[in-house]
Amino acid sequence: MDQIDPDGFRTNIGIILMRDDGRLFLGRRVGGRGWQFPQGGVKRGEPLEQALFRELKEEVGLDPGEVAVAASTRHWLRYRLPQRYVRRGQVPLCIGQKQRWYLLRLRTDEPPFRFDHTDKPEFDQWRWADFWEPVREVVAFKRLVYRKALHELGAHAFPAGLPPYPAWWAEGPSAAARKPQRLDAGRAC
Repeated sequence: MDQIDPDGFRTNIGIILMRDDGRLFLGRRVGGRGWQFPQGGVKRGEPLEQALFRELKEEVGLDPGEVAVAASTRHWLRYRLPQRYVRRGQVPLCIGQKQRWYLLRLRTDEPPFRFDHTDKPEFDQWRWADFWEPVREVVAFKRLVYRKALHELGAHAFPAGLPPYPAWWAEGPSAAARKPQRLDAGRAC
C-alpha cells in the first residue's frame, strides 16, 4: 500500500531518464492520455532508492545496471490534484503527491524499454524529448513540479549552464500547451 502523509500527499518518486546528448525519455500514458516521466508511489516502509528501481523496472523495464543515478532533488516537490480528481471517500484522503525526483543517466543511447512488467502498464509509447519539452507536454497541474525538478537536476546534468529556454517559455508553460489532456481519475493519486 502506498504511503499518504498526514497532510494528504501520496509519497512518490519521479524519474528523469537522460541520454548523453541531453535528451529525455517521455512516455505516453496508455490510451493517449498525455506524456510524462515515469513516476510511482512508495510503499509503506520501502526505502526511496528501492522504490526508484522498482518503478524503473515496472514502468519502463530497465534494471539498475542500465542506468547511473546522477542526482536527486534535495527536498520533496509537491503538487495538488484538481478538486475533480480528489476521491472524497478515500481513507486516508489523498489531495496530491509529494515527490522525490531522480536524474538517471542511461548507460546506452538505445535502452531496451519494455512496458509489460505489470498487468497495468503506465505507458504504451515513448520518445526522446528536448530538455524543457516535458514541461509543455505534461498535464497542467504537474507543470510547476516538472519545472522545479528540471531546474534543480539540470544543474547536475549541465554544470556549464542549463539548455536555453524554448521560444514558448516566455508565454509560460500553461499558455504554450492549451491542448486538453485527459487523466485517468482512478489513478490520479
